[in-house]
Amino acid sequence: MKTILTAILLILTINGAAIAEGVKHFVAIHVDQNDPKVMNMALNNAVNVTKYYESKGDTVEIELVAYGPGLNMFVQGKSPVADRISVLSLQLENLSFSACGNTHRKMIEKTGGPVPLMSEATVVPSGVVRLIELQEQGYAYVRP
Repeated sequence: MKTILTAILLILTINGAAIAEGVKHFVAIHVDQNDPKVMNMALNNAVNVTKYYESKGDTVEIELVAYGPGLNMFVQGKSPVADRISVLSLQLENLSFSACGNTHRKMIEKTGGPVPLMSEATVVPSGVVRLIELQEQGYAYVRP
């Protein structure tokens, strides 16, 4: 009987610890428009989702993926949200930025020169493929 009670207490303790740790969520945010309103909405989504889950005792990993005209979000000297990205990258450790390599390469070809991206952005081979990979890994998909 004592062994059964010990086992039950151990199971309850383990389950209680799991509940206390909270749930980890995963979110992919998609930006494909060169529109400051859309870019700001995407950043607002990241902030609001983070605050919501933190208030519940949960955590969230957010990856913002930009391609096509939306890649201007990460172009140094051209991004209308550069300051917000810089601040948020320091404030939110759970937020990462992915820049489409295909779009970046096309921009370089079109301009005939370098197109520097913000240091906060990591270039991925393809923005669309990255979104597919994230969804296959269980990320929720958000398009502001």
